[in-house]
Amino acid sequence: MEGLPSESRPPASWSLLRSPRLIYAILGLALTASLLLGVCLGQYSVAPAKVWSILASPIGLSICDWTIMDERVVTLLRGPRVLLTAISGAGLAVCGAALQGIFRNPLASPELLGVSSGAGFGGAIAILLGASGFVLIAAAFAAGMLALIIVGGIARVGGRSDITTTILAGVIVGALFTALVTAVQLFADPQNSLPAIVFWLMGSFATSSWDRVLIAAPAIVAGALVLLAMRFRLNVLSLGEEEAQSLGVPVERDRWLVCAAASLIIGAAVAVAGIVGWVGIVVPHAARLLVGHDHRNVVPTSCLLGAIYLSLMDTLARSLTNAELPLGVLTAVIGAPIVALLLRRMIRGGE
Repeated sequence: MEGLPSESRPPASWSLLRSPRLIYAILGLALTASLLLGVCLGQYSVAPAKVWSILASPIGLSICDWTIMDERVVTLLRGPRVLLTAISGAGLAVCGAALQGIFRNPLASPELLGVSSGAGFGGAIAILLGASGFVLIAAAFAAGMLALIIVGGIARVGGRSDITTTILAGVIVGALFTALVTAVQLFADPQNSLPAIVFWLMGSFATSSWDRVLIAAPAIVAGALVLLAMRFRLNVLSLGEEEAQSLGVPVERDRWLVCAAASLIIGAAVAVAGIVGWVGIVVPHAARLLVGHDHRNVVPTSCLLGAIYLSLMDTLARSLTNAELPLGVLTAVIGAPIVALLLRRMIRGGE
């Protein structure tokens, strides 16, 4: 910066505002606020002072009294739901950032690459057979991974894959697995498994419990930690296959590791909440606006933003009306216009 004239240098205040550490601190506070809102708001509201008193009562720091109903709402209903929503949002956002990096495609996401539809098919089969818990997660993970493998096989021509081919392959595979889910619904019992499959596919954390947290959280956290540990390699992989190989990076191994970690996260999230779309494409772009394109900053920022975003969306879904809105519908209504704007930017940039 020494060679720039003084009027061309960015102001020091701007550099401070773009500091990743400051952004992490601000997002951490925002996440705390969003979690508190999620616990307080709903059809039965609980005052923040009561929430604090209930949570702090084991260590004797209560500041006011509360009712049994308040305690049950905080500890049994909203506590696990808010925690599971935040963990799932963080995992889905990290998946989107990682997939966009390895595919070198700003529109890559679990939805557009067919992974969510594949995981939905695996979960629907598990529900049809009466399975739950780890079996449901395993089925969703396996089907999501299969969808990603098929996309890679279709898009890879002559040892390479381009943006258009990858997106088209994802659309094809997603449509295939969506059709298979419809076929599963035809065979489902209309009194038992069919309503469960339909409600589950719309996406919702309404059935959250501490048992579901214990089932899904380890898988999501494990996958997210793998992607966080590989954030520097994502920078190299985003340069292209030839450049990455010239730098000594085992491209195929790293790509499959990223895909496996992403499929594990998506499978676990789909297993407990159904298909909650658009988080993996909207949030990473917001993260890049804050911290730039370096994956060492984009991935952790996406993690925090994803937790905040999905927590707020879930709070809206159960607070806007008396009947809870499906979370997948709400995220799609907000995410689809944003993706349309991103696509227009890409087209204009290529002109």
